[in-house]
Amino acid sequence: MKINIYQVDAFTSKVFKGNPAAVCILEKDIDDELMKNIAQEMNLSETAFVKPLENSNISECNLFSLRWFTPKVEVDLCGHATIATSKILFDEFNVKEQEIKYRTQSGILTAKKENEKISLDFPIDKPLNFHLTKYVLKAMGIINYSKAIVGKETRKLVIELKDKEEVINLKPNFEILKSLNFGTNVKGIAVTCIGDEKYDFISRYFNPWAGINEDPVTGSVHTLLANYWSNKLNKTKIIAYQASDRGGEISLELLEDDRVKLSGEAAIVLKGELYL
Repeated sequence: MKINIYQVDAFTSKVFKGNPAAVCILEKDIDDELMKNIAQEMNLSETAFVKPLENSNISECNLFSLRWFTPKVEVDLCGHATIATSKILFDEFNVKEQEIKYRTQSGILTAKKENEKISLDFPIDKPLNFHLTKYVLKAMGIINYSKAIVGKETRKLVIELKDKEEVINLKPNFEILKSLNFGTNVKGIAVTCIGDEKYDFISRYFNPWAGINEDPVTGSVHTLLANYWSNKLNKTKIIAYQASDRGGEISLELLEDDRVKLSGEAAIVLKGELYL
């Protein structure tokens, strides 16, 4: 059995920047254990599995199933791997429509090709106040912070810090973090701050519980960050930067009906066949 597989750097126009994701093109369903094993083998923050639902000829198809796995677990929502998947379908398989629909665990998601960028229509996440314990602050290496919130749907914890230097210089203790038991209340931690002359806000994102100490660029947490910073800045269009070592840029636009558009570029790094 062979599966066509690609690696794509998302939220960047340059290879070796942004967030890498593997994209597996399925002709038929495979079991969950095999998907977990493939994601573990790829050892990237996410591996996407996409399968046409309407037509075996991918270029003629406009509805796909889409699932995402970290090296350890399946996740309900992943922005960068959806950008990566869309890049492959648009550029490698020449999907004729300018909009692709995905059936996912987070409902129907859409991706559009807009010049060099791909835009995703995701559900926006709503912030809930969150009380930080001294144990979390110690594990994160944070002394002072402005506010802490958690996403109602994504359960991603966001901590606002004072400035860019604090965000960039932060060094969490991942072993201590992994020992903290949040249950289902928290699924990853982001830090954020007001931006500079180029970006509206800056962030970093950590999820050692899913096998990702620091994620290079994280689409899903921006469904919460977009809501939070839109209210603070009184803006519906925002440019964000995730300040990991690789770095990545995300354009955000708040839409009607509690939706948010996340847009970014992507670069294909490699393609091949996975032998099973």
